[in-house]
Amino acid sequence: MSVHRLISQYQRLAAAHCPRMPRALSVTSCCVSTLCGLLLLLPARMTDADEGMWLYNAVPREALKQRYGFEPTDAWLDHLRLSSVRFNSGGSGSFVSSNGLVMTNHHVGADALQKLSSEQRDLLKTGFFARTAVEELKCVDLELNVLTRIENVTEQVNAAVKPGMSAGDSQKARRGAINTLEQENAQKSGLRSDVITLYQGGQYHLYQFKKYTDVRLVFAPEKEIAFFGGDPDNFEYPRFDLDICFFRVYENDKPAKVEHFLAWSKNGADDGELIFVSGHPGRTNRLNTVAHLEYLRDVVNPDHLNMLRRHEIALKTFADRSLENMRRAQDDLFGVQNSRKARLGGLAGLQDPEVMAKKKSDELALRDAVEKDAKLKEKYGDAWEQIQKSLQVATKIRTELNLFENGSACHSDLFFVARTLVRMAEEDAKPNAERLREFAQAGRPSLEQRLFSEAPIYADLEMAKLADSLSMMVEKVGPDHPLAKEVLAGKSPSNRAAELISGSTLTDVAVRRKLAAGGAAAINSSTDPMIKLVRSIDRSAREMRTVFEQQVEEPQRQAYAKINAARFAILGSSTYPDATFTLRLAFGTVKGYTEGGRTVLPWTTIGGTFEHAAAHGNKEPFALPESWLKRKDQLNPTTPYNFVATADIIGGNSGSPVVNRKGEVVGIIFDGNIQSLVLDYAYSDQQARAVSVHSAAIQEALRKVYDASSLANELGK
Repeated sequence: MSVHRLISQYQRLAAAHCPRMPRALSVTSCCVSTLCGLLLLLPARMTDADEGMWLYNAVPREALKQRYGFEPTDAWLDHLRLSSVRFNSGGSGSFVSSNGLVMTNHHVGADALQKLSSEQRDLLKTGFFARTAVEELKCVDLELNVLTRIENVTEQVNAAVKPGMSAGDSQKARRGAINTLEQENAQKSGLRSDVITLYQGGQYHLYQFKKYTDVRLVFAPEKEIAFFGGDPDNFEYPRFDLDICFFRVYENDKPAKVEHFLAWSKNGADDGELIFVSGHPGRTNRLNTVAHLEYLRDVVNPDHLNMLRRHEIALKTFADRSLENMRRAQDDLFGVQNSRKARLGGLAGLQDPEVMAKKKSDELALRDAVEKDAKLKEKYGDAWEQIQKSLQVATKIRTELNLFENGSACHSDLFFVARTLVRMAEEDAKPNAERLREFAQAGRPSLEQRLFSEAPIYADLEMAKLADSLSMMVEKVGPDHPLAKEVLAGKSPSNRAAELISGSTLTDVAVRRKLAAGGAAAINSSTDPMIKLVRSIDRSAREMRTVFEQQVEEPQRQAYAKINAARFAILGSSTYPDATFTLRLAFGTVKGYTEGGRTVLPWTTIGGTFEHAAAHGNKEPFALPESWLKRKDQLNPTTPYNFVATADIIGGNSGSPVVNRKGEVVGIIFDGNIQSLVLDYAYSDQQARAVSVHSAAIQEALRKVYDASSLANELGK
């Protein structure tokens, strides 16, 4: 992942995070007769389906007990929670040995692999195995988080917003309260402390994490087998991928000794067996209003898809020029292709009349119930109109906001480095409570780790990305737009990109550190062209952000808090919040499905991998690596390889451990099938499935393909 993607990830994380003991909101109860009527109208959140990305402090124990005869204990949940790991590059993982060994997906670890690679050593292509601790490679800027504590701070955050405050003042007051809570708790505990928005503003929880920043690469297979089938097979099933990667966390230059790690299952899970997934789903929009979903369907997603397609073409054109270009661009290209396919699947869900009809029916039932109860109507009745008004503002500002504040006009790592430096200097001069969320004091160590990363930045790739995005900017707003003219400075997109990239010194981390240390004076006197560009447009970009935060984000936050309070009043608090890249527990069963009249079995096998390759002529992306071809006769062809289950997962769950009732690893999530992409907006278990690598296949490959018995023996011990 590029510096830009990492900083963007950090900014996203600054607004959300993970579980332990929430209190239901204090809401006005409706009368018994109204409640009884509503229970007939509204679907219960805990259905017979395996729906739910559940907070660890709100696991539906009774439903699990009734449906599966299993009731997790506090000790079971605590152990699984403390064994679960979040990757700052956007995925999940788990401790799988007492010696700090962490398992995740190859595609989650690909960012670290890319940064450790060079023209002489391409770890994504060749794979890697450290046979001794000395050979383990220290990652450039990887941060892992383990959730240790949760506190409900809803009252503290909401208390900052006084009755009668304008939306702008409310937004500032809420931000101040959150920044202060994070700083105070980080100082007291020494832990990473993030206030997470749940139920879109209905609750706020303080999540505290133990943070590991000395992370070293232990093992990665070749990309050919980790992403076997490439883009054609991505989000499809059957699958045949060894999408795994192992890291080790260190403390005081020694492997960390961890108390909580997952044992390894000898046999894996059987067909129909109950399994659990502990991971960090990124974002869902299941609680959105119908108007908000229609806005995503008709405006946001199509526009985003067009941008992704454009980026994909630019990156593919660059990559096809040489093998070295491909090596440099491959992680970015995979990310864009993956996002494009995922967004297409999600959009297809919103374009499904049945999905939208169900959403409209559920919303109508809730709104009718609110209208029939005078107290609920007075408190919450205007919420849907508030959201509709905020979407009107969003529609007006979104093009300029995305181009100049969100940075899509300047698709360049160096641009985002420059903007971070410029804004850091300005924000540091303010009291912590008044700073932008990504520059609040509690998150500074994580931000600086990314900002001062030694990860390589390639000038030719930067020029290609920036030239394309500048051209897109001109297409969207025209060459005479004031900010477009400021950005281009009288030059063509390609010439301006070359000037900005070749003239910038920000690839030098020492320069970045000097500018950061020098504060506003150093920034204002800098002649670096990227710094000068950011300075020239940043005031306007900040103004766009303020409009968004105060006229879109804050009204939506207040409105959704009302809607969820109404939902709690009617259905109780046994609902799960939308995903926020924080730790959740999902469950389901290993189960195949029917597609196009044919039965799709829950398992694939290692032997099927060679058959799949042969069926495609053994040509990329279906060409197996030499290591597998050489060891084919040693592998047990009947070993289960990939499998599917009904667990409720989404992007961000990649790398999540799949465990059985005993808490033993039976697999690792790495994908969903194409039918699962609708899960952004609505759960279904008819065909939607989570896809995992089987625990037996991991052992088989480590021992028989990679001669990594020492690693295989360490798992679960």
